[in-house]
Amino acid sequence: MGKPLGKTTVFLSGNEAIARGAYESGIKVAASYPGTPASEILEHLALFDEVDAQWSVNEKVAFEVALSSSIAGVRSIYASKHVGVNVAMDALMTSAYTGVGAGFVIVSADDPGIHSSQNEQDNRLIAKVAKIPLLEPASPAEAKEFIKEAFKISEKFDTPVMLRLTTRVSHTKENLIIQERKNFPKKNFTIDTAKYVMVPKNAYRKHALLEKKIERLQKYSEKSSLNKIELNDRKIGIITSGVAYLHVKEMYPKASFLKLGFSFPYPQDLIKEFSKSVKQLYVIEELEPFLEDELKRLGVSFKSKHPSFRVGELRPEYIPLIIRGEKKPRELNKTQKPVMCPGCSHRPVFWVLRELQLIVTGDIGCYTLGALPPLSSLHTCLCMGSGVTFLEGFKRNLDNKVVGVIGDSTFVHSGITGLINMAYNKTKGVLIILDNSTTAMTGSQPHPATGITIKGGKTKKLVLEDLCVSCGADTVEVVEPHDIKKLEKLIKKRLDSDTLSVIIARSPCQLIESKKSPPPNYSIEKCKKCDICLQIDCPAIKKDVDGFIEIDKTLCTGCNLCVKVCPFGALKTGIKK
Repeated sequence: MGKPLGKTTVFLSGNEAIARGAYESGIKVAASYPGTPASEILEHLALFDEVDAQWSVNEKVAFEVALSSSIAGVRSIYASKHVGVNVAMDALMTSAYTGVGAGFVIVSADDPGIHSSQNEQDNRLIAKVAKIPLLEPASPAEAKEFIKEAFKISEKFDTPVMLRLTTRVSHTKENLIIQERKNFPKKNFTIDTAKYVMVPKNAYRKHALLEKKIERLQKYSEKSSLNKIELNDRKIGIITSGVAYLHVKEMYPKASFLKLGFSFPYPQDLIKEFSKSVKQLYVIEELEPFLEDELKRLGVSFKSKHPSFRVGELRPEYIPLIIRGEKKPRELNKTQKPVMCPGCSHRPVFWVLRELQLIVTGDIGCYTLGALPPLSSLHTCLCMGSGVTFLEGFKRNLDNKVVGVIGDSTFVHSGITGLINMAYNKTKGVLIILDNSTTAMTGSQPHPATGITIKGGKTKKLVLEDLCVSCGADTVEVVEPHDIKKLEKLIKKRLDSDTLSVIIARSPCQLIESKKSPPPNYSIEKCKKCDICLQIDCPAIKKDVDGFIEIDKTLCTGCNLCVKVCPFGALKTGIKK
């Protein structure tokens, strides 16, 4: 994605289009923490030499790096998935008070349907609560153009601007015209404590100014080209935004539409004008009644969706049901059960934890799959870092043996403070850091403990062992997780000791460092059909029609975990030819 000569048509996803549009807008700084469905935005921005892109240790840090770069005078972007915005909320809420320097855009990639998240929040509500303008593109082409407009609005009104994507927009692809990059001169930073130092006196004044700014933004939204009235058959009028517009357009192509691309502050006069031009008005939106609530406040008469449609993705086939006022049909989960990769270093850890019958407080990562049967050995998962803090809460209130697990990237993101808190408050327990040397779940991105930047350059490497000692751990030990006897012995030892212990189960992810060995040899004569090898939940091991074992040699990595758990010697380590 280097600098083009003239205009060129390329096939880009919504995330790639955001990156391209930001690049063409002359941004200098981009910061994020990886999270689906937003990860590709930063990955593609990192391909441009002109952009200073970084994976930050977490979303709060990313937000503050990007915002401060804007205040220092260069166009900047922060991007994350919807729950990542939660981590950045402390800074985000006050950034509406401080305003910006050069343009600053917040990209929130929401996940209706919960394809890869722990909740299904609608971040349009966050834009409203924070009192910052909200743009909602419906397609990759719009995403590319909307982000350019977002930078203009940001600079015109001295405000952060939220651009909200959803999974379908982020991952859909479309042919787009790419253009030359426009370079914007760096703005001079002027010391202004009344603007940038949010002590109570200054913040009170800035809040009053923010209310006036919202009024001006509301008037601007009325005339914005991002909001469009399409008058066709006036029997049915539909107000909608984002990808919902495409779904409704597909099902009711002849209807009249008010498509809101600049959806907050609400274009109140435009809404009233459109409502008067149609016979029956409907609001079609995904998740929360964000637009519906505003129409109710305005006293506009319309047909709303049944509350059951607040859950899950808005599918095109649901639109007629909403129009008829019906409930959402019961959805059948037909998706295949997700499973850890063959040879995954997390699998032996959860096998041992299951065998020891421990209560396991978990965290966000590939290893969350350890909660699923047959391993069934992860028992809580709330948010990033909760594997550590839940360990403390459980240890303070349960007599049962409890351990916590957290990934290496997640530990750096938000597990450090929890470990410090345990040490400070004299809590004893065993924390296992599942160190596979990458942020595997979101696409194998690097993090500080890998010593590699987003652009592939070498940097200072965070040493987890030293860090854990500094956080107050009494013991820190590293173990190869595939050595399940050693791992089990170590966990038992630390559970029996009155210490705060960290065990680092370290083995690189198969996706970044494949260590493929010969598959095990299988003896039908020795096999008792006990199915113990199937309990490790490896996709390379299956049962045939007669109840015997089949090993898929195309999937097997030769990790030999199945060999180690087989009690009858039916599986033996394969020999290299």
